[in-house]
Amino acid sequence: MRTYIYMVRHAESPKSDPNERTRGLTGKGWTDSRKITEMLKEEGIDTFISSPYRRAVLTIEELASSCGKEIILFEDLREMTFSSADGTMTDKDFYLFVEKMFRDPDLSLPGSETIKACMDRAVKVVAEILVNFRGQKIVIGTHGMVMTLMMRYFDSQYNYEFLLQTSKPDIYIMEFDGEVLVGVQRMWR
Repeated sequence: MRTYIYMVRHAESPKSDPNERTRGLTGKGWTDSRKITEMLKEEGIDTFISSPYRRAVLTIEELASSCGKEIILFEDLREMTFSSADGTMTDKDFYLFVEKMFRDPDLSLPGSETIKACMDRAVKVVAEILVNFRGQKIVIGTHGMVMTLMMRYFDSQYNYEFLLQTSKPDIYIMEFDGEVLVGVQRMWR
């Protein structure tokens, strides 16, 4: 029995809000979330699941509502916890560090999560979804890093370079036969 997981990376959110949990969407983010609704409303989605972060929920909220469904929140689908001791890392330095993390999954900054820890917690949720929602079409409202790591667990081609090529928003459909990934298709263009 085939199960389809639609990984929906959240739409653009304002960096001016430093609170990871409450950051919403920009004007472009709202426009793109409506495009996601238009793209997916005829897909026959059975279940909506999301990270608890507001930007992930808001990205799929209109779609879920149009399908008459509630969104189930899973804390372990939150974005990877990033932190630096002084909080002054530039975007360039940040991405260089993330690249190192992909080479060493146990590497982390003070107060941050390792790639291994993030992947372990998120994949447990995916495993639960594949059992409890078998044969369904499931949308997961997610984030770039955690999405990449969930996909990487099933196929190592989803790596740092893949992460850099994703967009906000983005949509990847993962097709499973039982718990085995049999295909991935990018839907967002």
